Amino acid sequence: MKYLSEKANNIVIIGFMGVGKGTVARALAKKTYKFNIDTDDLIESMQKQKIKFIFKQKGEEHFRKLERQCAIWLEFCVRNTIISTGGGFFVQENIKRLGKVVYLKSSFDGIIKRLQELRGAKIKFAKRPLLQDLDKARELYEERIITYEKICDIIVDVENKKINTISTDILKQIKGLDENN
Repeated sequence: MKYLSEKANNIVIIGFMGVGKGTVARALAKKTYKFNIDTDDLIESMQKQKIKFIFKQKGEEHFRKLERQCAIWLEFCVRNTIISTGGGFFVQENIKRLGKVVYLKSSFDGIIKRLQELRGAKIKFAKRPLLQDLDKARELYEERIITYEKICDIIVDVENKKINTISTDILKQIKGLDENN
């Protein structure tokens, strides 16, 4: 089986949970006329179970194995797509082969503020098992930000920015990458 790598033409959105990866991915899909898929949605569909129940019943380690299966499928089967990922998906060893990796950067407090301002904020928090303890979540955020920055092709600061501005910035930076390669 061949790797898609260079031909995949995917945009992979990474960042901490709640930063707006899915929202940005949908905006990019509209602008680029590409499909948009979400790794958490793929896993829920595959397992016929919500992420919070997978965590509760089988644990985080099992969930990370499911993410690995998802990453392999994406690598071999998905092209010309905007891929929004779960907050911990960035650890997949093949992430760079999935497409251009875009890190949506925000402070931890900015992420929490964003979630609190959303309609249905309680639901947004409830569906994220790792946000149930904000002190632990902040520690996790601090652990992850260094790696997010190391593995990405593009960093986009999203704090206090409108979705249209974010998606336009991503597309400009991707165009710059393409022109330099």
